[in-house]
Amino acid sequence: MDKNESRLRRARKTRARIAGLNKVRLAVHRTNSHIYAQIIDASGDKVLASASTLEVGVRKDVANGGNIAAAALVGKLIAEKAKTAGITSVAFDRSGFHYHGRVKALAEAAREAGLEF
Repeated sequence: MDKNESRLRRARKTRARIAGLNKVRLAVHRTNSHIYAQIIDASGDKVLASASTLEVGVRKDVANGGNIAAAALVGKLIAEKAKTAGITSVAFDRSGFHYHGRVKALAEAAREAGLEF
């Protein structure tokens, strides 16, 4: 089993648990050069808010999208967008990525900005 298969197996388990909660979820995806965050409604059909290191506002602030500082900025941004959409509480979906480094930085920044999970 390679790394990606293992990650996807972990993601399936997490998403099954979140589906049982019937809550809006904050899904995170990480690549070597960027990090992405989406808030998806409980049915899984619609993206309510999104933020990533590809956005123009974020690119001005950070030179490299693949570091902890960039992830923290995206976490803060997604929390602000969630608040404007009227969302205060989400389920955190790390997409099978370990809760460490950039994923952890994004989660902690989103919590500090007022998102509850």
